[in-house]
Amino acid sequence: MTYTSHYLRRRSHEFLTFKFSPTTSLTMSDVLNQLLQTRIIAIIRNARPADVPEIAKALAQGGVTALEITLNSPKALQVIEELTDSVGDQLLIGAGTVLDPESAKEAISAGAKFIISPALNTATIDITKRHGIISIPGAFTPTEILTAYTAGGDIIKVFPASVGASYISDILGPLSHIPLMPTGGVNLGNIADFKKAGAVAYGIGSALFNHREEVNQQSLAELTSRAKKFRAAIS
Repeated sequence: MTYTSHYLRRRSHEFLTFKFSPTTSLTMSDVLNQLLQTRIIAIIRNARPADVPEIAKALAQGGVTALEITLNSPKALQVIEELTDSVGDQLLIGAGTVLDPESAKEAISAGAKFIISPALNTATIDITKRHGIISIPGAFTPTEILTAYTAGGDIIKVFPASVGASYISDILGPLSHIPLMPTGGVNLGNIADFKKAGAVAYGIGSALFNHREEVNQQSLAELTSRAKKFRAAIS
């Protein structure tokens, strides 16, 4: 049984700053370019499935148009599929917390346009690239980062990034050709520092969307406001 199947069995619009082409026509290059354009990937973890469309809408209103639905969230594959069908021509929908090749295949079948992992699994990178999908594997040490990139990672997720922005600049000293995306610890207070350090994108979780907050009109307005502030911080 795959990670996704096990977890699911256990747990049983017009508001954009730019317009995407229909996702059915997107090439890997298109997706990568759009990720590098928006730069911020909002991590949606443990949200109620019924709330995700409104969360996506609020983020898009704030200029954040790339969403990572983590596979350890309720009905993650269903959420990915429904978002892809409904707003896949406006938002980039990807899967996160992808731990193995089987889970990657399930997420890709559901419509994920990029695959993000918290750790390095070269088999997951390989199957993702063979399906023509952007791979963003997680790594931390210089050896892991270089291995992930050599194996085919398009952007390398540096996780956790709570060690600070200076770590990114240190890594880019000898590995300046590798695009890095700090994740885990990026917030409004330090995202500009990560930009100066040379990061090409940022994975942002609870500092942007906190699943513990009730989703209502006020919280959605606050989410849009936070998204705008994150966009402004890297503009």
